[in-house]
Amino acid sequence: MAARDTETEKGAERMTGQKVGETGGVGEVLPEGERLRRWRLVLGGDRGAEGTGVSLSGRDLAMDKALAALYGGRDGGDGQARGARRQGGLGGSAPDVARWLGDIRTYFPTSVVQVMQRDAIERLGLAALLLEPEMLEAVEADVHLVGTLLSLNKAMPETTKETARAVVRKVVEELEKKLAAKTRQTVTGALDRSARVNRPRHQDIDWNRTIAANLKNYLPEYRTVVPEKLIGYGRAARGVKKDVVLCIDQSGSMAASVVYASVFGAVLASMRSLATRLVVFDTSVVDLTDQLDDPVDVLFGTRLGGGTDINRALAYCQSKITRPSETVVVLISDLYEGGIKDEMLKRVAAMKAAGVQFVTLLALSDEGAPAYDHEHAAALAALGAPAFACTPDLFPEIMAAAIEKRPLPVPDPETAPAGRGPR
Repeated sequence: MAARDTETEKGAERMTGQKVGETGGVGEVLPEGERLRRWRLVLGGDRGAEGTGVSLSGRDLAMDKALAALYGGRDGGDGQARGARRQGGLGGSAPDVARWLGDIRTYFPTSVVQVMQRDAIERLGLAALLLEPEMLEAVEADVHLVGTLLSLNKAMPETTKETARAVVRKVVEELEKKLAAKTRQTVTGALDRSARVNRPRHQDIDWNRTIAANLKNYLPEYRTVVPEKLIGYGRAARGVKKDVVLCIDQSGSMAASVVYASVFGAVLASMRSLATRLVVFDTSVVDLTDQLDDPVDVLFGTRLGGGTDINRALAYCQSKITRPSETVVVLISDLYEGGIKDEMLKRVAAMKAAGVQFVTLLALSDEGAPAYDHEHAAALAALGAPAFACTPDLFPEIMAAAIEKRPLPVPDPETAPAGRGPR
């Protein structure tokens, strides 16, 4: 059997959920037959599997057919050799594709199903079939599928929109369930800390922090801490403490970030101590703040694709700032500017000089940094607004740091995925 190449190993890992090699788990050595079976599934048909001595039947044969329908004969990487291994295809028939979607959900775990769905959309041009309701009902919904649906929104017939909204709502509700509690808890803690005062009324004393700050005044003979310094919560706790502006680039490469930002925007908007504004932009600017009570409405109010005018978007956001020292602006963009670069940078500098906490995120997703404009990122960093990719799990900590006006927990650039060049 030919030596294992990197791409083949990745294919096997996707399909089986494990690294291809001698072990099936920690300390577990795979039997030779199982190892060859996996290689047979990875390599495809008879010619590609020469040397394995393995033939497939039953469930394995059905898995092989599902893989062949997607990866057989249309792979642009290996030319005829790989095409000869697997023949097939999904064709253009919605019933055939719907049946295939059902098959892969039967034979593969959810994480693999989502990868195969994305590959089918990208490799075989099946995005148009998502406009059909029966197709949407068959797919495994995830953030990437939501991004694809949003990009098709304008072409979507009315008969499909209701199903599409149901798919998007399912994903949004799952994300809210996962992210909302941590976000509220982390941001609320930051708001409380930012409002603390040193001469509080009795009912506003933060006893835990007061005791911690006065431990040096402990009198062991009386087993008492003398509270020389009192720390309390600010009376502003009952009103709006901070203003947050989320400014989101809706170019096609930012689809996953748009989804996560819309969910976080809705969560932040539900907190009475924050006044949250959500703005999306391409070459025009749209304020979706009045739709923040339903992130699905926000998402269907976006228009993925098109050019980018960051300067125009920041000009609009700047015009809405009334309390600079109590405002956090979060720009989520890959920084490819189609507008006036110098004006964009001057605008950021002016906001920071006025006291605005300015955060630049190259992405808000689990995929690391996308392709981005390194020159603009460096210019923003020189202004004290470093640009970096942020995972959804880290975003609450980023917001907490910005609210408290302390250094942002920027991920280590050595471990963060690098940009992939021009988009």
